Amino acid sequence: MNLCLCQSQSVTTEATEALCVADKYCLTCECAVCEECILEHDDHPKVALCQALEQHRSLLQERLEATQNRLPQISEASSFVKEILQQLTNLRSSIQEDIQSSFEDLHKQLDVVPTDDRFDKVCLCNQVLQGQVDSLGRGEGEMTALCTQVEEALAGEPCVASLQMEKELGDKLEDMVSADLSCQPEENDQLDLVMETDGLRKSIHNLGTIVTTSAVASQSEAMGAGLEQCLIGHPASVTIVTRDKSGGACKSGNAILSAEVFTPDGSIVDGEIVDHKNGTYEFVYTVPKEGDFSLALRLYDQHIKGSPFKLTVSRVMESELEGAKRRGKSPGQKKKGSKRASSALGTPRRKTQNPIEDDLIFRIGTKGRNKGEFTNLQGVAASSNGKILIADSNNQCVQIFSTEGEFKSRFGVRGRSPGQLQRPTGVAVHPSGDIIIADYDNKWVSIFSSEGKFKAKLGSGRLMGPKGVSVDQNGHVIVVDNKACTVFIFQLTGRLITKFGSRGTGDKQFAGPHFAAVNKNNEIIVTDFHNHSVKVFTPEGELLLKFGSNGEGNGQFNAPTGVAVDVNGNIIVADWGNSRIQVFDGSGSFLSYINTSADPLYGPQGLALTSDGHVVVADSGNHCFKVYRYLQ
Repeated sequence: MNLCLCQSQSVTTEATEALCVADKYCLTCECAVCEECILEHDDHPKVALCQALEQHRSLLQERLEATQNRLPQISEASSFVKEILQQLTNLRSSIQEDIQSSFEDLHKQLDVVPTDDRFDKVCLCNQVLQGQVDSLGRGEGEMTALCTQVEEALAGEPCVASLQMEKELGDKLEDMVSADLSCQPEENDQLDLVMETDGLRKSIHNLGTIVTTSAVASQSEAMGAGLEQCLIGHPASVTIVTRDKSGGACKSGNAILSAEVFTPDGSIVDGEIVDHKNGTYEFVYTVPKEGDFSLALRLYDQHIKGSPFKLTVSRVMESELEGAKRRGKSPGQKKKGSKRASSALGTPRRKTQNPIEDDLIFRIGTKGRNKGEFTNLQGVAASSNGKILIADSNNQCVQIFSTEGEFKSRFGVRGRSPGQLQRPTGVAVHPSGDIIIADYDNKWVSIFSSEGKFKAKLGSGRLMGPKGVSVDQNGHVIVVDNKACTVFIFQLTGRLITKFGSRGTGDKQFAGPHFAAVNKNNEIIVTDFHNHSVKVFTPEGELLLKFGSNGEGNGQFNAPTGVAVDVNGNIIVADWGNSRIQVFDGSGSFLSYINTSADPLYGPQGLALTSDGHVVVADSGNHCFKVYRYLQ
C-alpha cells in the first residue's frame, strides 16, 4: 500500500500532525491523504478514511475466517494420509512375514530368504505419502501461525500506520486460502502378495509378486452407456479408467475395485468386474426391474469421480425412444444405417460415452522450450484468417500455428520493460489484426502487430494481475484482472471506459476470475474460478445471468477457466478441476460435453473457436493444445 509523502517521513512531531489531519483515502493509490497532498490526488476517487479503515478490517476478517475454516480440512486430510501410510507400513511387514513362512514351507533347505527389489515400489509409495503428510503439516502450521498474527493485528486499534501491514497480512491470507495443498491421498493402501508355486522349478526368484498400483480414487473415472441408463434384464457395462495422483492413466491392473447397484428397496444388484490388466476395468451388471437406482464405484473403498451415479432402468432406452418419436416409428422398429447428422443449426453433438470414439482432431506440443513446445500454456485465441495463438506462460512468449496445427512463428522477449513479456496469460486478436496479450507479472496489457512487433501497452498502474483478454463488438479491450477481481474495459488507445466487479461471493463479485468472451449482443461472459460459476454482464457491468455450482455433475464446475461463444450464442466452458469441456445454451442450460475421453484433458485453461468451427483448448497439464470437432 502506497503512503503519501507526509506519511512516509520519520515519525517526528510534524509528521504526526500531518497524519492526524489525514481524513481521506485515495482508492487509486491505496493510501491515506492529508490536506497537504490532496491536490496530488485531485482526479482520483476518494472516500472517508474511517470508511476505508472499516473496509480493510472487514476484508481482513473475511480472509482470516476463510483460512481458519480450511484448517480442519487440512488437519483431517493429514490424519487420513497418515492412516494410509501406517496401513501400508503394516502390510509391508505382514507380507515380509508371509514370504518368510512360504519359503520355509516350500523348501526347508533355504536358509536365506531372497529379498525382492520390487519392495522399492512400496518405498516409493511411502515417500509420496510421507511427503504429502509433511506438506500438509507445513501448510497447517503456516496457516495457524498466520491466523495468530492476524488475530493479534485485529485486536489492536485501527490506524493509518498499520494499513500497510494489514494489507500485506490480507494478501498472505488470500494466498494461503488458495494454496494448492493436496487433500486427497496420493497413494492407496493396497499391498498384497500373490504366490506362484508352479514356477518354482524354473525360478525361485519369481516365486512371489508384490502387487500394488499408483491408482487413486480422486482421479479415476468411469464411462460407458451403462453409467446413466440401461434396459431391464439386459446386461449393461461401465468402463473404469484408473489414474494416478497427477491424472496420468495407470498401465497395470490388480487395483481393488468394488461396484454396487442399489435398488429402491435397498437391495444390491450383483455384477462382475473384469480386470483388463492395463489399468482399465469393466463392470457388467443386469437389473431385473424398472426404476431409478444408484451406481456406486469405489477404488480402495473411496468413491471415484462422480460416484455414486444416478442410473435409470427402463424398458426402452431414452435415446431410442426420442429418436423413434422424431422418426414417427415404434421404438422396437429396426433403424437403417446412416451417417452422422451434421449440425446445420449449430447444435453441438450430444455426449458420447464410448472412449474409443473421440472428438479430438489433433494435439500439438510437448513440455519444452523449443518451437512447438510449451511450459504452462494458458491463453488461446483464434484469428479470422486461420491462425491459432497460444500464450506460452512460462516460456514468456506467444506461439502461432495454422488451424491444421502447423507451427508458423513465435515472438516474445523476457523482461519487465515495455515490449517484453514476463508472464503472458491471456491472448486475443483485435479486428485490426493487432495481438493483445495480458501479462500477469508485468501488470499490464501489451499490444503487438500481427507480425509480433510491439506497439503499445495499456492498463499500467491500474491492473494488479490481468489474466484473460477479449475484444468486444466495438473493438474495446476486455481485461479480466484475476488479482483485483475486476473486469476492465479499455479503448485500444489505453483510455479506461469502465470497470466493474470486486472480491466476494455476490452476484457482481468475483473470486479469482479467469477468462472472458463476448457474444453477438456485446454481453461479457466471465468465468468465476473460485466461485465455480459463469456470469454474463452487460457492457456497463450489470449482471444478466449466472449459472453453475461446485460439483462434478452436468452443468457443475470445479473452477471454470476458458470460455468461448459460438455463432448461435451457445457458451463453451473449460472445466479446469474436472478436466472437461461443457457446452451450454445462451440461458445457461447444460447441453453436452465435448468428448475428450480417448485422450483426456488435464487442467484445461484457455479456450477458443477456430475459423473453421472447431474448439481449440490449452491442455495445460499435458503441455499441449488440442483441437476438437464441434460444429459438424
